[in-house]
Amino acid sequence: MKYTRLPNTDIKVSKICLGTMTWGNQNTETEGHKQMDYALEQGVNFFDTAELYPVPATAETYAETERIIGNWFKKTGNRENVVLGSKIAGGGDYTAHIRKGGFTKQNIIEAIEGSLKRLKTDYLDLYQLHWPDRGVNCFGLRDYPFKNSTKGAENHLEILETLNGFVKSGTIKSIGLSNETPWGAMKYLQTAEANNLVRPVTIQNSYSLIHRAYEYGMSEVSMRENIGLLVYSPLAQGVLSGKYLNGNLPEGARGTLFPRFIARYMGNGSLEAVKRYEAIAKKHGLTLSEMSLAFINQLPFVTSNIIGATKTSQLKENINSINIDLSDDIIKEINAVHAEIPNPAP
Repeated sequence: MKYTRLPNTDIKVSKICLGTMTWGNQNTETEGHKQMDYALEQGVNFFDTAELYPVPATAETYAETERIIGNWFKKTGNRENVVLGSKIAGGGDYTAHIRKGGFTKQNIIEAIEGSLKRLKTDYLDLYQLHWPDRGVNCFGLRDYPFKNSTKGAENHLEILETLNGFVKSGTIKSIGLSNETPWGAMKYLQTAEANNLVRPVTIQNSYSLIHRAYEYGMSEVSMRENIGLLVYSPLAQGVLSGKYLNGNLPEGARGTLFPRFIARYMGNGSLEAVKRYEAIAKKHGLTLSEMSLAFINQLPFVTSNIIGATKTSQLKENINSINIDLSDDIIKEINAVHAEIPNPAP
């Protein structure tokens, strides 16, 4: 395994992070525990979760993933061996079963206390805002929704002051953002600096070979402001494994069970790009998943690459990507496809 640190901290994290959002829905608690056992054995010490999980989010399964992780900590005593990140859910109709009112001080306090209880821990290494409480172009929305973004921006100062209190008490070691824009990231960084408050150290945004929009503006923010990217959906919800090509819908696959989650990655441009990337991988003796993940692992603005799997074979393949170094020739071939079909998935 390769390791780095959460920026501006002494927290050492594996370059591969274990994602957990299927546990409690597609995966049972036993399967989730086996994934954590295996990942830790392979040197993966960084786990990512959220109060929202599992996904699709429902009132019936709310926070089940955190409970599964908490039970594993209690059973194994491995809390001190894991760098753990969780998130407070953003607002909107999708999360109305969790709470209303956005990132208010009271909502943040209640969310943190709830996560700690379910996770059976007295601290979180990283706590993140799952998505902005304002209209932004994320979750498959390509363009900025300016006509519907009349709502005011977040109460940045109140949010940071609230989180700062938890950091001072030791309940939270560091904070991060998620699904953020360059403006949002800089607003939080500037507010933190101006008021001597805790500074976000990571941004968890989507990135994959068919969705490299992070490079438009966020990559420069990451590198110049030292705020690392935690990549989610690096395989584009499984589309970059190639399993959905030629109209295939494998039994039990996420895209088969929940087609709306892969819809953004299944346009004609995306599928053509995936075919070309698959040809490159085969040419060089790699699986498409290995190549897709290895490309991300070597990016200079990436702190950790969040993998997710429902099967042990997928988990092994994904973790193994850390041992693959792509040659300059492979990267040139990848970038040639990207130049012809840039960011086909929103």
